[in-house]
Formats: sequence, C-alpha cells, structure tokens
Amino acid sequence: MTNIGVFSYAIGGCAFLALSVLLATSWRGRFQGGVVLAAAGVSTIWCFWLAYQASMTEAFASVTFLLEVLRGGAWLSLLVALLRGYERAQAISRSVVYVIHAVWVMALLSGVLVALGLHTSFPVWVVGLLAIALVGLVLLEQLYRNASPERRWAIKFLILGIGGIFVYDFFLYSQALLLREIDANIWNARGAVNALAVPLIAVAAARNPDWSIDVFVSRQVVFYTTALLGAGIYLLAMAAGGYYIQVHGGTWGAVAQIVFLGGAAVILAVIMLSGEVRAKVRVFLIRHFYKGKYEYRVEWLRLIHTLATPDEANPLGDRALRALAQVVESSGGSLWLKQERGEFRPVVQLGLDISSDAIEPADSPLARFLQQREWVIDLGQWRSDPTRYDSLALPNWLGSQKRAWLVIPLMQEGHLLGFAVLVRSKTFGALTWEDTDLLKMMGRQVASYLAYHQAAQALAQAKQFDAYHRLTAFIMHDLKNLIAQQSLVVKNAARHKNNPAFVEDVIHTVDNSVTRMNQLLDQLKRGELHQQSKRVALRELATEVIAKHASMQPVPELQVMADGVDVLADPQGLAAILAHIVRNAQEATASGGHVCVRLDRQGAKAVVEVEDNGTGMEPAFVAERLFRPFDSTKGSKGMGIGAYQAREFVRAAGGDVEVTSAPGKGTTFRIILPTLEPEQARQPVPAIELRP
Repeated sequence: MTNIGVFSYAIGGCAFLALSVLLATSWRGRFQGGVVLAAAGVSTIWCFWLAYQASMTEAFASVTFLLEVLRGGAWLSLLVALLRGYERAQAISRSVVYVIHAVWVMALLSGVLVALGLHTSFPVWVVGLLAIALVGLVLLEQLYRNASPERRWAIKFLILGIGGIFVYDFFLYSQALLLREIDANIWNARGAVNALAVPLIAVAAARNPDWSIDVFVSRQVVFYTTALLGAGIYLLAMAAGGYYIQVHGGTWGAVAQIVFLGGAAVILAVIMLSGEVRAKVRVFLIRHFYKGKYEYRVEWLRLIHTLATPDEANPLGDRALRALAQVVESSGGSLWLKQERGEFRPVVQLGLDISSDAIEPADSPLARFLQQREWVIDLGQWRSDPTRYDSLALPNWLGSQKRAWLVIPLMQEGHLLGFAVLVRSKTFGALTWEDTDLLKMMGRQVASYLAYHQAAQALAQAKQFDAYHRLTAFIMHDLKNLIAQQSLVVKNAARHKNNPAFVEDVIHTVDNSVTRMNQLLDQLKRGELHQQSKRVALRELATEVIAKHASMQPVPELQVMADGVDVLADPQGLAAILAHIVRNAQEATASGGHVCVRLDRQGAKAVVEVEDNGTGMEPAFVAERLFRPFDSTKGSKGMGIGAYQAREFVRAAGGDVEVTSAPGKGTTFRIILPTLEPEQARQPVPAIELRP
C-alpha cells in the first residue's frame, strides 16, 4: 500500500461518515431508513480500516475480507428491503435472499481458509466477493425494472450510487480473478471512487420520504458548489489548452498562451455574471436533483423579511411588488389596490407605463374573474388561447401593455384587496402549477400586510380626529367667553333705547349671534354637525361668495352656462365650502392670473367649477394626499382638513368632488350635486347629519 491509498480511503471514510451523521440526525425510525444508515455506517468503518491498513506494512487479510463481506452485504440488504416494496418483485427478492445467503456462506468459508492459511490458490476468496458484486448488479436491475416511472425518479440516484460501487468492485475482482492478483492502482483509487457515490445516495434519501429520512440539501449550497466545480473544470481545460499552445506554439507559444488564458478568464467572468446562464443552471439543478421547485422555508422567510423591514426609501407598496416580482425573476410591474369607493387604482409602478388616472371598476370582468377564481393570469397564455380563462375580456390599459406578463390576485379574507401586474422575465421559463401556487400563497400574505397597513393608517387617522375633537374643547371655551360678552352687550344695549333704530338693530344682531353660537356649542359637545338642507339657488350663492372675495386678487369672475339650477344642501355649509375653494384658488394664482367660477348642468347633475391657472398640483398629490385629513402643504398656517371636509359635505348631499390639476397649468375643482326639480321643492326637506 502507498500514501495514495491512505489518502483515497480517508476521503471515502470522511464522505461516508458525513453521510452517516446526516442520516442519523434525520432518521425517524422506519426500517428502510435504518438499513440505509447501517450500510453507510459499515462503509465508513470499511473505508477507515482500509486507510489504516494502507499505512501499515503488515496486512490483515482476514479482517479486510470480513469487512468486505459486511459492507457488500449491507448494500445488498438495502436493495432486498426496497424490492420487497414491489409486489411484482417479492418472489424475486425471496429467491435473491437465498442466493445472497449462499454467497455469504461461500465468502465466509473462503475467509476462514484465508485466515487459517489453508487456501491453495488466490482466487478462492475473490470468487465470493465477485459474486456479491454480481448479485448487487442483478438486484439493481430488478429494482429499476419493477419501479413505476414516477418511482424511478426517486430511486435513480440511489441506483447510480450503489451501481457505481458494485460496478467498480466487479471490475476489480474480475480482473484479479483473470490475472490472479489485485491491481494496486485500482485498489488504491477505490476509496475516492466510492466517495463519489455519497452525494447520489444523499439525494436519493432526500427524494424518498417514505424512508422517514428528512434529508435537507440546500439549493444554494448545491448551486454554488456546482458553479465552483464547473469553473474548476473549465479552468483545468483552459490550462491544458494553454499548455498545448506553449508546447506547439513555437516562438509565439508564450505570448499565445498568455492571450489564450486571458481570454479564457474573461469568458469565464462573463459566464459567471450572466443572469441567464445562472438561471438555466438553477433550473437544471432543480429539475434533476429536487422533487420540489422551491425551498418554501427560504421563500417565506425572504417574503416576510422584505415586507416587515421598514424602509423609508421603499414604502410598503413598493416592497410588496418587489417581493412578488423576485419569485419569478421579474424586473417590476404595477400594484393596484381598492380605493374607498370600491374601484381599483395603481399605487405603485415599476417598469410599466400606466396612467395614474387609470381605473379598474370593482364590477369589471377582470375584477370579477380574480375575485371568483383567484387564478394567476398568464397573459401569454391568454393571448394564445383566451378560452383557458373563460374568454376573459381584459381592459384596454392591460391589453396594450406588451411587457405585462402575470396578473396576481391579492385576496384578503375572501375579498379582492387588489392585484399585481408583473413585467415579463427575461430568464424565467414557462410557468408551472408550482409557480402559480407559490404566487397565490404569497399574494395572500402580501394582501394581509397591505390590509394591516391600511388599518394602521385608519387608526392613526382616527387618533388625529380625536386630537381634533380635543382641540374643539379649547374652541368651546373661547365661544363661551364670546357668548358672555355678547350677552352683556344685549343687556347694556337697553340704555340706548332712546335711539330706537340703533337699539333694534343691535339687539337683533347680537341676539342672532348668541343663538347661533349656542347651537354650535351644543353640536360640538355632541361631536355631531347637523345641517338643515334647503333649496339653494346656485347663481345667488355663487354671486354672494364672489362678492365677499372681490377685495383679493385675482378677482373671481362668474360664468353661468345654465341658469336656474337649484340643489338641495345646507346653504351656509355650501357657501363655506365654495368660499374655501375660491380662496385657495386665489392664493395659488398670481395677481395677473384668473379665477373663474362656472355654473353648469349636466343631465340631472349640477356642476360648480372653480378654475384657476395657478401653480397647480402633481397628479400623485391629488390622488394620495389632497383629501387626506391633517395633511397640509401650508405648514402651520393650515390644518389640512378643508378639502376633506368639502368632499365629505358634498358626498353627504349625494354628490361628489373631482379635481384635475397639472403643475404650472392650474387646477379645476369640480363640485357635482343632484339638481332639485320644481316638484321636489314641495316635499319635506330632510336633515343631513355629518359625523366628523
């Protein structure tokens, strides 16, 4: 024996020891798993014994022969145990058991002769070991033949691993039988060759959960190990090519060798950094080495980490979209969420050119399909065969997006909270059922986080309203003082009764203000604002508001496109809202600009437009912040509730508010209310109750 034998068998012993530890820590008590563990353990002892023997000058033939028989018998026992699981192979397995017993008896007798020194010819004990290898190959052939196509996927790496062991033994002992001596080189290389079977056996254990061995082989470790191995093989090949150039390149050999190796290094770097190549290698490994395409624990932890990690530069919507996109190696997309009135709007866009004003109604075919089916829509499949999706009609904004690839529903407690549209990946292959299941599962988790975020925002808004109500307590204190002062004026006014006109006017004014302030105080105590709706002539109301703001530049002008338009609303509340909008338009417009109040009728709707050519607002600000309470752009000068109060007042009256704006071009604030027909004026007018 030589040092090469020590090194070779030491490698094999370490490999089988690692396999034994892995199997021992994962074993769940099943018989087949125990046989695999026993075979790996015997192989560990066998390798280390042969490594020890290789370092010694004296041979221990009897111990070596005994371990050879035990190691071969352990792997044969595993194959017999697996064959008993197939009904068609049970008769064969029983016959093979008898054959194995006969082989063991013959091999042990040969070993006894070797130990006693009574053998007369070398091949006596070699025949027994050769018979073990031959029987092992027969059992492997029967195991593969009787396995179903689905089962072959699970055992093929076991057959390759054990088959490699028995084929090498058969070659070793058949040559020894013919030449009547064992080739030292073949014997020394045997340990390293057996070590090559260890990864195959480990993969087979991971693919056979019925053995009750929960072996986990990380995809990341396999991927990077494979990449490192491939790079090593490539560099060895390039080194051999460089050596050939140096030997046969003549005077230019050294230069050509440097150029060749430099170019090889550049090519290797390009390949290693190529996302497409890395994706193909990953797909190849997953298809051939793993039963499942994903490590769900890793994917789940990555999703939770992405969603839960605060990042001011990337809000939750951006992180949610990226978390879904990275599963299928997409570069971005668009995230749509349900708004207050039920429609869906885009809130995040990465790589798709969709207008921020785009709307997907809640009752649209796309929304209904996602709500009812909860399917991930592959737009490529839809274009080739729409019948797969019940001939679903896609909206124009989605059908016109050539880069759009997948539509993922975001379901929250059985309701469609929103959906994500992903951009087509350049490296991801065809979508499978495992991909869609993972995307749907992640879509539900993303929806849960988004719903929690919305609830947190609503809670924060409620707390702000609570602070606002506390603020009104100070206002009520001031109002009490004002009421007391006005009451005193009323009392003191009696001394001026010699001037009847003055006294009558003062008493009437002060008494009216006291009454109004008492009503306001009572309403603020209850936290409710009751507004008595009446018939309001919009032309008269707009004329009155414009007259009050004529002292401020630019002076508003009135355009009456349709006269005689009446609505049902609280006159004072509607006047206050219109005054607030006009004042904001004047503040946003230079003195040389224009502010126009326009009255019109559109069917059964009355429209009041306040248009200016001032600074304008960003569409994103209008969509996300304009109507958010307590979000003001005026700093400490404003509380940020004017636009919110205006919208809530109009909606309580049965109308709505629309705003269109562009930076540098101005803003149009549109109030839409149902018109009041003449016959409606004779009906009792209900009170409108608003709860802030």
